[in-house]
Amino acid sequence: MELRFFGKVINSHVFKVLFFICLVSIEYLATTTIQIEMVENMWDKSNHFFAFFVLYILLSLGYLKMDMQVKIYILLTFAIQIEVVQYFIEGRYFSALDVVADAIGIVLGIIACKILERKIPKKINI
Repeated sequence: MELRFFGKVINSHVFKVLFFICLVSIEYLATTTIQIEMVENMWDKSNHFFAFFVLYILLSLGYLKMDMQVKIYILLTFAIQIEVVQYFIEGRYFSALDVVADAIGIVLGIIACKILERKIPKKINI
């Protein structure tokens, strides 16, 4: 499948790769005990919101035919998994508010994708 973006055709595989790079990066940042100054200086909930906003958009662009409910399920499962893992890491803890921030990022990602669907014409090659 392909997507037209600013007049150029971009293969959805690019977005799939970007999605998995972000997924692995977020998992690392969420579970490392190393203090990363740039991440630590930001408000924690904004990190969660932004991460899941981007993940939803990349997942949607990479998997154009995937049902929205499946995308939400995948990302919320990932969000809960992060919090469960953090519970077992010294200096980290489980935070339901982090999952809420993740969910807000997903919802705003859905809204952004709906806006993009209206603005960007798609070309599907099967």
